[in-house]
Amino acid sequence: MFDLLLGEHIGKIPVVMRDRSSNSDLTQPEADTLIAAEKRKVDDNEWVYPGLGGGITVPLVSTDKRENFLLDVSRSRIDLKKGSYQNRARRVIVLVRLCFGGRPHTNPDGAVIESNHLHIYKAGHGDKWARPVDPSDFGDLRDLWQTLMDFCGYCNVVEPPNFKRDLFS
Repeated sequence: MFDLLLGEHIGKIPVVMRDRSSNSDLTQPEADTLIAAEKRKVDDNEWVYPGLGGGITVPLVSTDKRENFLLDVSRSRIDLKKGSYQNRARRVIVLVRLCFGGRPHTNPDGAVIESNHLHIYKAGHGDKWARPVDPSDFGDLRDLWQTLMDFCGYCNVVEPPNFKRDLFS
């Protein structure tokens, strides 16, 4: 219980603490529905693809305008071919994240997944599990621009944001 001062009255309200570290706020059917939802750009702003060490967060919306999403594009400071693309729902829930050019990932069961891997939301575990990248989903991961377009397609972004390439994209 938590004491709450309201004017001159003190009332008790229950406080429910949830473990947000696992991003396990969705059931698997809810997550699958959000992943499959058609998404589109929110506006016609031009987003500059980030340079080394940079990152951008681009707002998206479902085509029915019932859900908001975020598309995160992040680049390494040193390695030109290292980064991640991530699709989030409800501001904090990672639905899909593609990691490329970095270190291998260790799943909760101890299995090690190569450096290029894909995290897909799993109920009760959030984005803690990864799987190897399927080449049929993402062609040449060395081509960061095409990989971003492939990621948008994978996440069902039917009308992608207006991205502008920089010197290293």
